[in-house]
Amino acid sequence: MEKYLRSSRIIDWQNPEIVELAHRLGSTCQTTEEIAKACFEWVRDEIYHSRDYQMNPVTCRASDVLKYKTGYCFAKSHLLAALLRANQIPAGLCYQRLTIDNPPESKLISNNIPCTLHGLNAIFLPKIGWYRVDPRGNRDGVDAQFVPPQEKLAFEIKLPQEANFVGVLAEPLPVVLQVLEQCKIWEEVLLSVPDISLESALMTGLTHPPIV
Repeated sequence: MEKYLRSSRIIDWQNPEIVELAHRLGSTCQTTEEIAKACFEWVRDEIYHSRDYQMNPVTCRASDVLKYKTGYCFAKSHLLAALLRANQIPAGLCYQRLTIDNPPESKLISNNIPCTLHGLNAIFLPKIGWYRVDPRGNRDGVDAQFVPPQEKLAFEIKLPQEANFVGVLAEPLPVVLQVLEQCKIWEEVLLSVPDISLESALMTGLTHPPIV
């Protein structure tokens, strides 16, 4: 589990503000599950999803997500991983592949429905093992919760080109970092959303075929 506890350039949990918040969130909790739930709900509810709230700047590093209080799903998962690791709870990153609602014209390709990766977290809970949560933030039609052992994610897989990838990564996918670190405003991300084909999932450590 060592790699799921490390501080890194993106999941920089040794940042003093992250450490302080992590300890505050865990201070009244008695169990690992209680600490994990407190961290999850804080990121879900207190960090504003960049597209939902049309907020800038585009964030990526966990400490920047905390500083600016906004981020896309990927960035929010980076902060949640950092808070969990600061509480010595192993945490990783995992992904879904989803079709894009109302894609920009530039993303419409004949005979090919445009897709995007969607960032989640996996938390290692002593009683059940890896447990996935989605800290993107709830809104109409989205109700992600922490109710182990049941997973209650924001989105269900419905179409053949969509996928639940089973791999739990210690660090973000390079394609995700490329988009978040190159884009400056939230609208730019919508024009260059990160995606990988189902066929290439094995090479990235995501593992395919997916479980649904």
